[in-house]
Amino acid sequence: MTTQRDPRLLYGADIRKRILDDVARDIDRLAKSRRVGRLVSVGIGDIEEIAVYIRGQARAAAVVGLPFDEQHWPADLTQDECKRRLVEMNDDPDVLGVILQRPVPAHINVRSLQSAIHPLKDVEGMNPASIGNIVYNQMALAPCTAAASVEMIRATGMKIGGMEVVVVGHSEIVGKPVAFMLMAEGATVTVCHHMTRSVAAHTRRADVVLVAVGVPGLLTADMVKPGAAVIDIGINQITDADGKSRIVGDADTMAVADVASWTTPVPGGVGPVTVSMLMRNAAVAFEKQIDLGWI
Repeated sequence: MTTQRDPRLLYGADIRKRILDDVARDIDRLAKSRRVGRLVSVGIGDIEEIAVYIRGQARAAAVVGLPFDEQHWPADLTQDECKRRLVEMNDDPDVLGVILQRPVPAHINVRSLQSAIHPLKDVEGMNPASIGNIVYNQMALAPCTAAASVEMIRATGMKIGGMEVVVVGHSEIVGKPVAFMLMAEGATVTVCHHMTRSVAAHTRRADVVLVAVGVPGLLTADMVKPGAAVIDIGINQITDADGKSRIVGDADTMAVADVASWTTPVPGGVGPVTVSMLMRNAAVAFEKQIDLGWI
């Protein structure tokens, strides 16, 4: 039995399928002349809470024809040993790309590890060089969630050039990269954060609001301009009155959907597209590695 879709919501499944179909064709074309390397998923310590995300990545890799190697490293592995293993993968032609799963144990500096992954094997787009390239309009290996958010905006049919966009949240993973990506396409972007005096004063004038702060229900209907698009990137686990847990975003989804023209649900909105962008980055990395003679 299929689940009835709410017409007020912008789902990611169709966008995900379109991107994965395109990536599968690219991988098939490239594989005619080169052996396909594997995507290596690195989880350090307890990964039970992210197991569902890793399974989703593995399924997407299978769809596009990429081998997926799930590695689980012990929680007590030292920072230096983790870094040594990652650097080793940089030199391995059989490794196409590396996915560093989060969270990591407290003694691990995740930024340092991410920096150890070569930018052309950093299929998540999280190496500082990859993020820095966005400032210069080089989007080939952009952070996946930020890139997925831009794809969701495109799916509305709205013209990004000239639109007013408000980004609520300024993280290195989403807020900052997506702001630069949208500016590169001609949008006027305002970024709100914990020191912004009135977030609502900004969001009420926006054609598009992107929210990624990790606060359930932060964006309410009275903060949204009628007809706007709301891209909800937040992922929060809450417990209902009956004791059951569920995943919600940062927007009061159904109330916002009564005001906005497009609202992404959580789950089922940006998330599926993020995984497809990971696969797109892998295909881009594959082609760039061929061009450089690595494989």
